[in-house]
Amino acid sequence: MPLYDYKCRDHGLFQKLGTMAEAALPAECPECQQQSARVIVLPPEILAMAPEQRQAAERNEKARHEPIISTADQREHDAEHRQACGCQKRSASKPMMFYTADGKKMFPSMRPWMISH
Repeated sequence: MPLYDYKCRDHGLFQKLGTMAEAALPAECPECQQQSARVIVLPPEILAMAPEQRQAAERNEKARHEPIISTADQREHDAEHRQACGCQKRSASKPMMFYTADGKKMFPSMRPWMISH
């Protein structure tokens, strides 16, 4: 069973074991038996983090679990963008390098036995 955090107005934070079905329900304070709302306690390192760094971490966490969805409209927009600004132009003889999820370089080519340095 998960351990949930609750906050009593008079006695402060307390924890209680509960089922997942009870996650949204208030709990009784062990000292005064007053109904107390559930709260989410953040670790101090997240609270002290710079807003830009917190946004980047949230964006990375989201990207880790949600696949990038490619649509025909998006591919067309990307192609128009590349032609207009010239970014990421690549010739047929020079493959583009990219990084894998674990940070390693990858060069998609016709020669998979070649190792980069």
